[in-house]
Amino acid sequence: MYCVLFIDFYPVIKVKNKKFIKAFGINLKMLRNEANLSQEDLANDCDISISQIGRIERGEINTTISTLFVLAKALNIEVKDLFGF
Repeated sequence: MYCVLFIDFYPVIKVKNKKFIKAFGINLKMLRNEANLSQEDLANDCDISISQIGRIERGEINTTISTLFVLAKALNIEVKDLFGF
């Protein structure tokens, strides 16, 4: 019998541009603040964990396309606006 361990997140590993992921997180935080949302509010609206929002904003993880979609929807913006930095 094999035991598989699933980790809640994957740190940024082998990413070609960590500065880009960090800049994305800073921009997400700015957009979230402009929308007057807490990390908890955004997490609830996106149906993802609050810790994941924090990791994205700190540039610790390279988020998925599907997460980008729900973030934009919750912020009432276009996906492309997440990259306006």
